[in-house]
Amino acid sequence: MTPNLRGSLLMIAAMAGFAVEDMFLKTAARDMPVGQILMIFGAAGMVGFAILAKAQGARLVTPALLSPAILARAGCEVTGRLFYTLALALTPLSSASAILQAAPLVVVAGAALIFGERVGWRRWSAIAAGFVGVMVILRPGLEGFTPLSILAVLGMLGFAGRDLATRAAPKTISNLTLGVYGFAMMMPTGAALLAWTGGAVWPSPALAAALAGATVFGVAGYYALTAAMRVGEVSLITPFRYSRLLFALILGALVFAERPDAATLIGSAIIVASGIYTLLRGRRTKQA
Repeated sequence: MTPNLRGSLLMIAAMAGFAVEDMFLKTAARDMPVGQILMIFGAAGMVGFAILAKAQGARLVTPALLSPAILARAGCEVTGRLFYTLALALTPLSSASAILQAAPLVVVAGAALIFGERVGWRRWSAIAAGFVGVMVILRPGLEGFTPLSILAVLGMLGFAGRDLATRAAPKTISNLTLGVYGFAMMMPTGAALLAWTGGAVWPSPALAAALAGATVFGVAGYYALTAAMRVGEVSLITPFRYSRLLFALILGALVFAERPDAATLIGSAIIVASGIYTLLRGRRTKQA
């Protein structure tokens, strides 16, 4: 098996894991407040990543964790996790996942504006087209507009900011250590949200199983993603991130009986096409 094929399969496995994680979180949100879900999921994920980090000899405590980039990453992590989890709870899985696919486009735009990376007019045009795709899904001002869909947009922006901050983070901090503190930030965030909304419940066996499933698949997906990015050519492997949307559409239909309308499907296609073009164009630019 070639490195590129192995990396591509790992990326697809990671996206499948994240889609299943989303499914379990949405299932748990039917009977448990989102704040409580964030607290439990954050604690379990933190422990899972800590075990993986220690197994690989990564340091969990280092002065670099107080660097501005890491603090900015923590704030973006909170924003992304909070609003995307709310979007999963309150909007269809398929539409929330579709909007999330615009995150790589925001990362490319942010890299140009913040880090001064070169982005030509073709990629800027693709980025603009991707944002048009988001607007097609949202349908502002039209009858099908759902204000709650803004939650997915805020979550997507938070995750994009997290990825940009990760690029600026000290290289001495491993990806697994970043995962430990990313999940750790969910606990105080969930506690604050739960204090505001109230309604905490004792997890039933079904709820506990859903949260356990989200944790297992979330940690496994993150581990597969990290492994994928270290194998083969990143520019060839990264486009397979968009397979997450396909898994989300399938799970949404099978588990939640979702039937995305034409606007959601068209907007999703625009976002995915724009994202893949942007990634492949970036690869050609680097080669040139």
